[in-house]
Formats: sequence, C-alpha cells, structure tokens
Amino acid sequence: MKFAAKAALVVAILGLAACSNPDKYGSGAVGPGGTLGPGGAGMNGGMGGVNDPNSPAYFSQTIGDMVHFQVDQSTLTDTARGILTQQASWLVSHPSYTAIIEGHADEQGTREYNLALGARRANAAQEFLISQGVAANRLRTVSYGKERPLAVCSSEECYAKNRRAVTVISQSAVGS
Repeated sequence: MKFAAKAALVVAILGLAACSNPDKYGSGAVGPGGTLGPGGAGMNGGMGGVNDPNSPAYFSQTIGDMVHFQVDQSTLTDTARGILTQQASWLVSHPSYTAIIEGHADEQGTREYNLALGARRANAAQEFLISQGVAANRLRTVSYGKERPLAVCSSEECYAKNRRAVTVISQSAVGS
C-alpha cells in the first residue's frame, strides 16, 4: 500500500473515531437512548437507572424524550401531547433540571426550509411544556433541520423517524 493510501486510511479511521462520542450531550445530559446512549451507565435499573423515577434515564426511556410530527407539520399530535404532558409533570417535580428542545426534520426539502420547520417543531413542544407549568427560563430550543437524522433513508417509514422534537435534559443551578 502506498504512503498516500495509508495516510488517507488513517485519517478516515481517526475521523470515524472522533464521531463516536458516547456523551455527546455533555457531562450529565441525557439524550436519545438514555444516559451515555443505549446500554450505557444508568440503564441497568439500579440507583439512577431507568427504574428510578427521579433519574434522567427514567425521563428518557420510560416517559420518552421524543415526539414525532406529520409531514411538513409542526402541530402536536395527540400522542405527542401525551408524551409532553408526562415530560412537563416530570420537569415540574424536578426543578433542578433544564431542557433543550431539539427540532428535527426529514431529509426532504432545502436546508433552510428544514431549519425553519425544526424551529417550529421545537417551539411547539416548548410552548406546550410552558402551558403545562414548566418555567420558560428552564427551556431552550435549537433547530437542526435535516442535519442530524436518526435514520438515513429514502422511504416514508424511515423519514417519519426523523420528523421529531427531542427534549434533552441536564441538571443545572436553576431551581436549586
């Protein structure tokens, strides 16, 4: 193998390794898949695990940290409202946590359109949480549009997985 080919291979491997950050949401934060992702710490049901109703893993896995939307819509479905009602109840009873609500879209459409759609989805979830008693100063929104898909695909079933808002919680000084 020539030097240039070896160098390219090493760069590719290092690039892939850099993408596999199990705590991509920052220390202590919980995102899709629970603490440290699927099968990570806190998922075994022990103290702070998925069976502890006060744990971030419980919030993520039992209540659910994700709601889905219809094509080109930012209107909450009945199912989404049910999940967000449970999220709001948990957040109200755990005032030391804050949340970032991520808005996402499927890969159809332009980057600009999907960023705006993701923002509308995140805002819809945020407004619902506020209407259920969560203090506005504990919530932020961000739109990723189509930039962070759960699944890369070209079928409706797959696109539907990417049309979502995700509530990422972390502990903070707010409410302490």
